[in-house]
Amino acid sequence: MDFKDLGAVLTKIAPTLATAIGGPLAGGAVAALEGVFGMNTDGSTKDKQDALVAAISGATPDQLLAMKKADQDYAVQMEQLGIKKEELAGTDRDSARKREADVKDNTPRVLAYAITLGFFSVLAALMLGTVPAGTKEVLYIMLGTLGTAWTGVISYYFGSTSGSAEKSKLLAQSIPADKVK
Repeated sequence: MDFKDLGAVLTKIAPTLATAIGGPLAGGAVAALEGVFGMNTDGSTKDKQDALVAAISGATPDQLLAMKKADQDYAVQMEQLGIKKEELAGTDRDSARKREADVKDNTPRVLAYAITLGFFSVLAALMLGTVPAGTKEVLYIMLGTLGTAWTGVISYYFGSTSGSAEKSKLLAQSIPADKVK
């Protein structure tokens, strides 16, 4: 496992810390994890990452519980500061969007078009074409992967569902227009 794979493991055990590691508050999340494992914070960033990955990979059940508690404590701390988990993820997307605008990098746009074209092409092939029996499973897997990637593309360019969920919640609490005088 490397540092990039750490997010998948952390998402299951410590989702708030995992979200923070991907954004501007990564330092606090890493420090919380280092505290769980009693790690010394000296050394290069690469050394710290390797040590943290090794510690999490070989975590004992007690350490996993401590990670869960650190995650909960971190969530409470962020809430006290007025930062919500959705905002952490939004900040990460926002920084990616700003980077794209500042660098004038076309890679995200090209990937978005390729993913969209691939997703709908595979979908059309499955729906309209005759697919040999031996390749159907592969196409199903490809469709699922492209569908997930396409959801990410839509979230990146048009916002996430957490914002939609918040709007729905606010609408449910509002007074209907026909009741307002």
